[in-house]
Amino acid sequence: MSSDQSVQATKEESSMEIPLGATSTYGAIVNEKGSQETHQRRRLIRHLSRHGNRRMETNSQREDHLGGHRQYWRDIILGVNDGLISTYLLVVGVVASGLSPTDVLLTSISGALAGAVSMSAGEFVATKSQNEVMLGEKELERQHIEDFRAEELKEVSELLQMIGITKKHASLHQQLLDHYDRDSEALLKIMIALEFGMIDEEQRSPMAAAGTSGLLFFLGALPSVLPFVVCETTMAGLVASTVATCSCLLLVGGIKSWATRGSCIASAVENLAIAGIGGMLAYGVGRIFEVLIHKRSSAE
Repeated sequence: MSSDQSVQATKEESSMEIPLGATSTYGAIVNEKGSQETHQRRRLIRHLSRHGNRRMETNSQREDHLGGHRQYWRDIILGVNDGLISTYLLVVGVVASGLSPTDVLLTSISGALAGAVSMSAGEFVATKSQNEVMLGEKELERQHIEDFRAEELKEVSELLQMIGITKKHASLHQQLLDHYDRDSEALLKIMIALEFGMIDEEQRSPMAAAGTSGLLFFLGALPSVLPFVVCETTMAGLVASTVATCSCLLLVGGIKSWATRGSCIASAVENLAIAGIGGMLAYGVGRIFEVLIHKRSSAE
């Protein structure tokens, strides 16, 4: 092609114009596409926002564990329940035997104080003994790791399978065994936790256990004792003591269900039923002793 023909072709191409209608259609397509993308982005943002809000609501509704006082709930429930029931049964028994309100009051106060001291002493000795037993087991396990490491690792392998790390997870299983083989302290902790069910953070303080159980025992005894301070007859004191003790038993049952996340009604009724059965037995025994003592007095 000659240079003149090339110049002429370039002029013809440059002189070509895009029709106005085609330009408008192209612009409409571009605008529509941009509008769709913007709409999609907005929908995505709204979706993520709603999803994030739901996650925040779920996290805000997450229930926490009991925490550091979890190991002392045994002492809490045992102390207050024992104080409520044992003192009430003592009151019922001495009322049935025919004692005066003053005698019932003195007897119940003595029983409450003796029970609180006994509960504290018993919890202190029991908790301290349990800690010493577990400490001895821990030291023995440490010695086993030093002297019989292969056997201890074999035990760890079996324990890992018990908690779900089976042969199906062979790689993870072997990685854990290798880790515990390298770290003696970690091996000791996993053995203590899985074999004995003990971790250091869950160890109970003897003083805390004794103080908690003894104090709550005495507080639990008050509903059975205080009515005889104001009531003039034993029967009136017994009725008031029964109402107060039953109310407190229902309350303790409800609190226990909160801690155990069980049924509030079932726990409260269980507590009340135990006290009711014990009360009937105590009243019956008291009446029997009253009859026997009166017969002996009449015979003399």
